[in-house]
Amino acid sequence: MASAIRATCIIPLMQSDKAPEFDLQRPLASAVAVTRAVLFSPRSFYLNFKVEGPLREPVIFVLLVGAFAGVLGAVVALASNLLFGDLDAGDVRAAVVDGLLFAVLSPVGVGVVAAVYLLSIRTFVGKVASFSAVYRMAAYAAAALVLAWIPVLGAFAVTYALMVLMGIGIRSVYTTSIMTAAITALLGFVPVETALIWLTLAGLS
Repeated sequence: MASAIRATCIIPLMQSDKAPEFDLQRPLASAVAVTRAVLFSPRSFYLNFKVEGPLREPVIFVLLVGAFAGVLGAVVALASNLLFGDLDAGDVRAAVVDGLLFAVLSPVGVGVVAAVYLLSIRTFVGKVASFSAVYRMAAYAAAALVLAWIPVLGAFAVTYALMVLMGIGIRSVYTTSIMTAAITALLGFVPVETALIWLTLAGLS
């Protein structure tokens, strides 16, 4: 009897424990809470993540992360040009445009990532996911892009988001094995990373 009472007390506590999500009424505090949870406790975050839900908040969260990374990326680019004595109006214009495009296109990029990973999940895990669910998962994995403005580290931030965070999310949300989650994340990562490399090279040419 006592054990049954303890069980009924414990179960509601476990069920009420949920991952933090972006809240439009507390944009800054909730964005910081989500970013901290995703970067420092990804497994706990995705284990308690409500995969089904609205898209508005995740989209705006990605937009804010993109704006943060875009602005700081522009500042770093301008500071680098200034340091080497090669700063003119064209450099300023290019940095501002690049920063704006990064911010505005971040939600679109996450949509592409979600579509690719949805195909991979349905291939290796099963028909257990919807586009909105994978978008929500990928949107919060994009919290890693707060580091995208840092030279060199930015490339690792993208890889970390696509491979590690998405892999943890797939395994936690859909209760797959480590091997299945790794293969699913890898098969989603390869085409996305290939496209990013191609776009980078096209922009440099």
